[in-house]
Amino acid sequence: MQDYVRRILTSSVYEVAQETPLEPMELLSARLDAEILVKREDLQPVFSFKIRGAHNRISRLTQEERLRGVICASAGNHAQGVALSATRLGIRAVIVMPTTTPAIKINAVRRLGGEVVLFGDGFDAARAHAEELAEKHGYVMVHPFDDPDVIAGQGTIGIELLRQHPGPIGAIYVPIGGGGLAAGIASIVKFLRPDIRVIGVEPEEAASMKAAIEAGHPVAIDQVGLFADGVAVRQVGAETFRLCRDLLDDIITVTADEICAAIKDIFDDHRAITEPAGALALAGLRRHAESGAAPRGALIAINSGANVNFDRLRHVVERAEIGERAEALLSVEIPERPGSYRAFIRLLGNRSITEFNYRYAHGATARIFVGIKLSRGDAEKQEIISLLEKNGLGVIDLTDNEVAKLHVRHMVGGRVQGLEDEEVYRFQFPERPGALLKFLEGLNDGWNISLFHYRNHGADYGRVLVGVQVPEATREAFLAHIDAIGYPYWQETHNPAYRQFLEGDRP
Repeated sequence: MQDYVRRILTSSVYEVAQETPLEPMELLSARLDAEILVKREDLQPVFSFKIRGAHNRISRLTQEERLRGVICASAGNHAQGVALSATRLGIRAVIVMPTTTPAIKINAVRRLGGEVVLFGDGFDAARAHAEELAEKHGYVMVHPFDDPDVIAGQGTIGIELLRQHPGPIGAIYVPIGGGGLAAGIASIVKFLRPDIRVIGVEPEEAASMKAAIEAGHPVAIDQVGLFADGVAVRQVGAETFRLCRDLLDDIITVTADEICAAIKDIFDDHRAITEPAGALALAGLRRHAESGAAPRGALIAINSGANVNFDRLRHVVERAEIGERAEALLSVEIPERPGSYRAFIRLLGNRSITEFNYRYAHGATARIFVGIKLSRGDAEKQEIISLLEKNGLGVIDLTDNEVAKLHVRHMVGGRVQGLEDEEVYRFQFPERPGALLKFLEGLNDGWNISLFHYRNHGADYGRVLVGVQVPEATREAFLAHIDAIGYPYWQETHNPAYRQFLEGDRP
């Protein structure tokens, strides 16, 4: 440990890196009744802590090594650190990146002067290829985590946060990919403040350090999920394993949904968007705090990076409320007769409906896919399920069903044989509690609803697509009726998207 303390104290990181702030999470602290802070490594010049270790390693190269150039394998954040450091020092940098790397990271490496080579579908394949190129061309390998100088560079974060928060600290939560960040922070924190717990956090789908510690040595896990691509490492390093095994107090794993919820927490408190790996530590902190396992004192999470593809935010938003147990997804069976929807919504009272999907099917029972906003988590969900079942409705809880969350919620619909007189309308109404019920009550029982799709997207206005069976003889009366509801609407019966994928097969 003393060797690492010396390395950390003499690290050369501030030529390119900066000391990042330790900021309170005021909203989350109030909700969890704890003092919660985040170390904002997402504010580094490359939006990630990786610049620290990369520069510390490269700055120590001999003149002969600098002339040979450097190479690394990385999913993106280490790559940007290597590219920036090498460019500042006038050194050639070749970066091998998995083909699955988000475009934002690839483009950033090229902009920083790195020569990008795309190879393999994960870090391990990219690393093997980088080693081959290093052997062939004589490049100096800059390992993303399993190198003493890299580990020491990351450890400078520990010095900063101890200086920034001299008061009692219960635990520091650190994301783990290959283990360099956790090893570096634990080395300095356990030397200076052994009373502070240092807890590693891994995704359930990429828990390579947890597997290594359980096995007693680094092991290659069978599969690695790519949602948190910044920590998608199949096997941790030998040196990082040794340090994490000896210095970490615990390792916990979290789900992708919990990571999404942590991304939302950071946005709510700081209006900052982090990458999945960047919010990993906060997700672990939240799990500990909510379960009562967190120690007394301040709880600190490392926000390790913000290099996220914009289009990935669609998935994050969709899953965040599930991750914080703020939404229940249910399949509910109701009688297939007019008025059933209103009766169902009335049962839910003032609870906000986040999603409501239905397509007519022949038979006495209708099945709807419904999302319900929760304020008290799983306990409230169970109350809702019990309420619906007591009123004779069949309920299946789909909140943790991956197929439902990823696919089925978007697929409720399709063609129906023998469906007559269907007209389709798109409505818009003010998004407030009770608005959906008011809309349904405005459609009286004279016309049968054959299709219904509603999803709350957090906007000021709710949008509903409704199919209604309207015989030709009652069409004029129906139009007068929906005019009286007072919500803007558009006739979509001839919309090609409806005609191609939803229109019922005429008898």
